[in-house]
Amino acid sequence: MTSDLVFIEDLRIQTVIGVFDWEREITQTISLDLKMAFDISRAARSDDIADTLDYKAVSKRLIQFVEASEFQLVEALAEHCADIVLEEFPVSWVYLKLSKPGAVRGSSAVGVIIERGEKK
Repeated sequence: MTSDLVFIEDLRIQTVIGVFDWEREITQTISLDLKMAFDISRAARSDDIADTLDYKAVSKRLIQFVEASEFQLVEALAEHCADIVLEEFPVSWVYLKLSKPGAVRGSSAVGVIIERGEKK
């Protein structure tokens, strides 16, 4: 059983997101926080990048996907991002927080938090 987590914090990406007509005409910033279950013991022993989860590759893949997307709901975007992480990278579980800064007056951000997969 592993309780190791690799994380990415406050990954800011520009995208078209929202349900209102004006939101479909502009890009807005979303922020992703991820925690991914990954056994780091092999990398810790070898000190070799080939044995670890490449968080730069995860970040680049999500940036590429999110920038090209045009979802209406943060829920849909979050679900697709979690699917990408689970399907394309060697993780068994992902915690994903998707924030939409400035979406509600008086708050710093709104969004969703989802967990997918099985944390081992």
